[in-house]
Amino acid sequence: MKSKPLDITLEPVDNDRLANLCGPLDENLRQIETAFDITIGRRGEHCRLSGDAERVRLAAQAIEFFYEAAKQPLSIDDVQLGLVEIRNRSQAQQPAPALLTKKSDLHGRTPNQVQYLRQIQEHDITFGIGPAGTGKTYLAVASAVDAFERDQVQRIVLTRPAVEAGERLGFLPGDLAQKVDPYLRPLYDALYDLMGFDKVGRLFEKGHIEVAPLAYMRGRTLNHAFIILDEAQNTTPEQMKMFLTRIGIGAKAVITGDVTQIDLVKGQKSGLVEARRILAEVRGLAFTDFTARDVVRHPLVARIVEAYEAHVKKTA
Repeated sequence: MKSKPLDITLEPVDNDRLANLCGPLDENLRQIETAFDITIGRRGEHCRLSGDAERVRLAAQAIEFFYEAAKQPLSIDDVQLGLVEIRNRSQAQQPAPALLTKKSDLHGRTPNQVQYLRQIQEHDITFGIGPAGTGKTYLAVASAVDAFERDQVQRIVLTRPAVEAGERLGFLPGDLAQKVDPYLRPLYDALYDLMGFDKVGRLFEKGHIEVAPLAYMRGRTLNHAFIILDEAQNTTPEQMKMFLTRIGIGAKAVITGDVTQIDLVKGQKSGLVEARRILAEVRGLAFTDFTARDVVRHPLVARIVEAYEAHVKKTA
């Protein structure tokens, strides 16, 4: 429901902190407006918030939280990640597992993300299913890096089906690596972010990290490896079964996908959807279902996901 505007005063008054809170051209305040779908008017240390009563209340908490943190300049990353945690603060949340990566502050920022990380640590096969931007792939790669750095596995294997996202790209020039690189780029990006470009390059040369299209997994047995299957919604049931039976001694596997973005030909069943149905009662497997509340991207992404989910419910 609509409410009368809420006025808050930021104290103690500190012009440097106010500048850090607002950001260049009030960009940080615009991020808060977008996240909570409210309007913020500011004059000096006085802010007026207008919009839905509950959203205004949460936005006021966010502004006060960021003002406290604004003794140092706030980056867009600080604001956007902070907003994710604020939106989920009211839910009970266990401490997030610590991960040994280049990013010392990396941790689950929502209850589902924390659950996902724990399930990966406690199970040999874990499924992460949900919309874009919820950290499914990034946290899986972070868990793989953590396991490798702790000598729990000997290598990291990253794979995904080479399916075009609703486009027809035609012939791709180059050797095998150059042909499959566009499909595997998100996995490379996560590795570089979590380990550093030079270290990832050395580990590729030594064979400790392998990135390959799913079709090249057939006939292999992967022992003492951390295996990630990304974009699993674009596997066929046969490919999913093939992948799950590649897992060998001392191995751990994470399967990620978004069942609302299936790019298979019309009428083809998704291996991820079928695996969820077939394996739901199998002990030793874990499933984490992510929602729009787990989105860790631009605040608009969460609202876009929510709008699409609402549309699907209306048309179902």
